[in-house]
Amino acid sequence: MDEALTAIAEPRRREILHLVRDAELPAGRIASHFSVSRPAISQHLRVLKDAGLVSERREGTHRYYRLRREGLAAITRYLETLWDDRLLLLQAEAERLERETRAIEEASSILGSKPRIDDDGKDDE
Repeated sequence: MDEALTAIAEPRRREILHLVRDAELPAGRIASHFSVSRPAISQHLRVLKDAGLVSERREGTHRYYRLRREGLAAITRYLETLWDDRLLLLQAEAERLERETRAIEEASSILGSKPRIDDDGKDDE
């Protein structure tokens, strides 16, 4: 997972992943989306491939790349654990607030049905 996280830390590599997410593309078409040299894009593709994030298919002298969704699985699982932890904390806080609200409503209904007592201990009525 560390290798994949390192690979996607670079913005151009993330953009490459978006380009190949839905369709296999040749390296030249991928490179045409960037203002850097083709060798630089080839290096980015190599890093993504080594990290298991893209697959490479060779046809003659052409190389085609596609996103490997399973390569993102470990990162996704890790991020979900962080998200799940935050959701559990949010749920616990919401439940706490709901209990407090119910307690206040119950106390208000009890106080509302009985005469209020002043500080001097006498009935307001």
